[in-house]
Amino acid sequence: MTFNMKNIKYIALFFGLTAVIGCNEPEDVLKGTNIEPIIDMTPELTSGSADFSKYVAIGASFTAGFADGALFKATQINSFPNILSQKFEMLGGGTFTQPLMNDNTGGLLFNGSRAPNGAFGPRLYFNGSGPAVLPGDPTTEATTVVSGPFNNVGVPGAKSFHLGINGYGSLNPYFGRMASTPTTSMIADAVKQSPTFFTLSEIGGNDVLAYATSGGSGKDQKGNFDPSTYGTNDITDPNVFAASFSASVDALVANGAKGVVTNVPYIASLPHFTTVPYNPIPLNAGTASQLNAGYAQYNGGIQYALSQGDIDATEAAARTINFKASATNTMVLVDEDLTDLSKYSLPNYRQSTVNDLFVLPLSSFIPQGYGTQIPLDDKWALTPQEQLAIKNATDAYNVTIAAVASAKGLALVDFKGILTQASTTGIPSGNFTLTAALVTGGLVSLDGVHLTSRGYAVLANKMMQAIDATYGTNFEASGNFVSAGNYPTNYPSTLK
Repeated sequence: MTFNMKNIKYIALFFGLTAVIGCNEPEDVLKGTNIEPIIDMTPELTSGSADFSKYVAIGASFTAGFADGALFKATQINSFPNILSQKFEMLGGGTFTQPLMNDNTGGLLFNGSRAPNGAFGPRLYFNGSGPAVLPGDPTTEATTVVSGPFNNVGVPGAKSFHLGINGYGSLNPYFGRMASTPTTSMIADAVKQSPTFFTLSEIGGNDVLAYATSGGSGKDQKGNFDPSTYGTNDITDPNVFAASFSASVDALVANGAKGVVTNVPYIASLPHFTTVPYNPIPLNAGTASQLNAGYAQYNGGIQYALSQGDIDATEAAARTINFKASATNTMVLVDEDLTDLSKYSLPNYRQSTVNDLFVLPLSSFIPQGYGTQIPLDDKWALTPQEQLAIKNATDAYNVTIAAVASAKGLALVDFKGILTQASTTGIPSGNFTLTAALVTGGLVSLDGVHLTSRGYAVLANKMMQAIDATYGTNFEASGNFVSAGNYPTNYPSTLK
């Protein structure tokens, strides 16, 4: 390896080293001393076989920089595509543009008003005891189109089959405000920029996430190849995903672009589904007795159905409601997979088990009697059967992603592995160990799904690591990973 003069550093006290005039070689400065030159062995950053001159990022909310339940300017600036673009700039990358929001409040206005259903609201912040909604109104008008083109085509809410829909901006306001024309698609806007390098990230996540966050209230559309018939909370058929993902990649690589793709994490790695325990209810003896009296008639009906042979003893035991004087009572929920006993006017109640998952918003309703006097509707819980449907779809999507990445020579980031590690052993990062714990873990933001800015920095490093392995760059070896500790885990309410 050849080293230039700039690679040789000197450590010296100036005692006795003032007469340097006339020295012809740098080593002459050190003659007669015990000081040795320190050689910096760090190699120069190289691009390998990749061309970063035109980088375009395509994806959904993670690509956009969504965090704390909203899209806002600070996290867009700290999005992983923007972090990557700063590194790519060192290798000839050009300007990276993003459709920035107007503020750090987050959320969208529609013709000057908030969305009537409460969606697109301001971001969350930590109020000292937990996540809270930031006071105030957004200032970003959804109907105001911002001028592009934009290198970051990250659109919160986008599913795999949305990427190629012409006119998708009329369906998704995040894309509507940044689309080059009312009739364009996400992929069309990305491809028209002639990218030499791209990231296609978290595609497939929203194909199961809406089903998960709605407590499995949608439908698993496996076997239905017509996504125009899907509901908002449905799981996308794996064949529909495969066709959509493959078509998107084909369009991006048609002119020789290289890129990175990520696989889809398991939702059980996200604190949105793991923070609320299955047994969160403390009860004294008197309250437990009152609740049991309230469910006595139901329990009697279960025993009658057992005596008639409609259910077996195992199901009867699972469906019998019993509260105790304890700090860890389980919750009553509706499970549509139980035997239908409507002929006895019996609902499908049972108490929660360690195998159930609960959505994060439930935490604020438990003190109001949800799970005790008020049985939990389907939207609050993911039963094992619902979790299996999500896992099966996720596994199928990931098989497609791995196969397409291999066939097209793309770098593949194991996003599923990253979040699994965070939810188990944690991810060492500098002086920190990042975990998936809500608030304290540092990796996942206050909405329990999206990453913090520090988490996006970790993801950027993982992407550079994959690029090194696939295209022969040396971001890691040349010391060009970012320091995740320099990025915040949360933003105060005073950030405007």
